[in-house]
Amino acid sequence: MNHLAKAASNSESSIIMRPFFGLLAIVKPVPYALILYKIRGTIAFSYFSPQMKIIESEFHSGRIPKYVSSLVVLAAVAGATMVAMSNAANAASAPLNYFLHSHGPAAEPTMYLGWMLAGLSVAIFLVISLLLIAAMLRKRPAADPRVIGREGEGLRWIYIGTGISTCILLGLVIYSLMVLNEVAKPPQAPTVVLTITGYDWWWKIEYEHHDPEQRFATANELHIPVGQPVLIKLKSADVIHAFWVPKLAGKTQMIPGLTNQQWIQADVPGIYTGQCAQFCGVGHAHMALEVVAESDRDFKKWQDAQRRVASPVSLADKEPGHKLFMDRCAGCHAIRGTDAKGEHAPDLTHLNSRRRLAAGLLTNTPDHLMKWVVSAQQLKPGSRMPSIALSESETSSMALFLSKLD
Repeated sequence: MNHLAKAASNSESSIIMRPFFGLLAIVKPVPYALILYKIRGTIAFSYFSPQMKIIESEFHSGRIPKYVSSLVVLAAVAGATMVAMSNAANAASAPLNYFLHSHGPAAEPTMYLGWMLAGLSVAIFLVISLLLIAAMLRKRPAADPRVIGREGEGLRWIYIGTGISTCILLGLVIYSLMVLNEVAKPPQAPTVVLTITGYDWWWKIEYEHHDPEQRFATANELHIPVGQPVLIKLKSADVIHAFWVPKLAGKTQMIPGLTNQQWIQADVPGIYTGQCAQFCGVGHAHMALEVVAESDRDFKKWQDAQRRVASPVSLADKEPGHKLFMDRCAGCHAIRGTDAKGEHAPDLTHLNSRRRLAAGLLTNTPDHLMKWVVSAQQLKPGSRMPSIALSESETSSMALFLSKLD
């Protein structure tokens, strides 16, 4: 047992394994071989193979008893369960983990359809595998090679297989149409209507209102009230894109010259990751967006803040950063309340209220912001945002000006 204690203390995983090694010395007998192979066959303990080898050598040399307590088995199972639960929790928080999780009525029917298709595919795979194995193991009875058997004996199986396949496919078509009908329109009138336009490679988001003064635009970050349907009009400014927030709704194409519609609803507050699901060029993988679902009160507060023009403090014409922005950036970007009226890049009026930059590529920090300004083509090659060469003083001035766009 001294060898076991030494192995436990020297191991990088000793914190986890120490209770296990301690139990070996104090517990009542059960077959040790059962425990050894149960643990070694568990993925959760595959990291501890050196310790297992030491235990195995101790067992074969006779320096430990052949019987230890059933508590060891319980400890091993408990440890494996904890690791599995931890992995499951991490998987559940994955941004695009939509197969097992949905958080809105527009996504739930699609999730169930995916489950059924996956289950049916597995069942078909197993049936075909069993039939293939049976065919390989089955031996034909001895027969005179000069005798020709009856023709068409195997057609019955072809008829049966064709009939079953036809019924399954017909059932899938009917169920798919039912799902499409269920997610085609929201159960009640949308409370928020907005237009999202896909660009290479970012999202322009325009909140509509019957009063033109109440309309505003933002980029790459969509805010919605929890528990309320939101109607989204989808357009494209260049190539075919696809709007997809998998935990809230299915995919919808964004085709140049055509306006499609999608509705989403989040039943649980949180941040949901979306992604362009149609290959649209070299920057396609970095064309993400976030949907922030919040209470109705927080959503209205955010809306009121977004409708305001930029703070007068940040609009001083004499400020070097303001002049530099107007000279270098105003042709593409807009800042409401200034002469910057660009329409080919994100509206920066409330830049610092957003969580991320460059369609999800970077977190919105001062360092990342200036990194994006001066190295855009290195970070996202082919984007419309050029890498802007700035001196040290110009970088400081620009960073100071952009930091005021709250």
